[in-house]
Amino acid sequence: MTRSSAFAIDVPDALLDRARKRDGAACEQLYRWFERPVYGLAMRMLGCPDAAMDVLQDTFLKVFDKLPGFRGESPFWGWLRQVAVNECLMRLRSRGRDEPAEAEAFEPDLIEHEGLLPPQAADAAALTQALGRLPDKTRSVLWLYHAEGYTHEEIAALLGQSVSFSKSQLARGTRKLRTLLQLTEASHA
Repeated sequence: MTRSSAFAIDVPDALLDRARKRDGAACEQLYRWFERPVYGLAMRMLGCPDAAMDVLQDTFLKVFDKLPGFRGESPFWGWLRQVAVNECLMRLRSRGRDEPAEAEAFEPDLIEHEGLLPPQAADAAALTQALGRLPDKTRSVLWLYHAEGYTHEEIAALLGQSVSFSKSQLARGTRKLRTLLQLTEASHA
């Protein structure tokens, strides 16, 4: 089952044309439509609210700067998502390789789950917390593959790794995530 990306928002050509011309209202509209997907992606990949907020800001600064050159050969949302993924990956590369995954753990943002029913919100919070306990690259592979629909070939290219690296990170991460989620369920029972 393929899940569509939270980024998959159709943007009218007229709005993009206005934003290319630096129309403030058009740029604000684009920001409002895409701020949650960009922040959510960054949060899942980086596991840190401050870093996710930085990625959100840097992504839109780049998008608005490069928007006049966007030719529209692919959907705007796909291009914007790729800019956000690249910003996340740049931050992951700049982090120290020896940084322990436990230092990245974070408390889930309750606003993120406000529209969900209580059991679904608890499940989403547990998943967010478990993802935060995974190493950076493992968490990124899991999120890009399952939530954003990237292929192993695309993930490997983004991370500068082999396809087998992507597949092994997905398998290891899935096992670790299942273990973490079972522990979470057992502690709440």
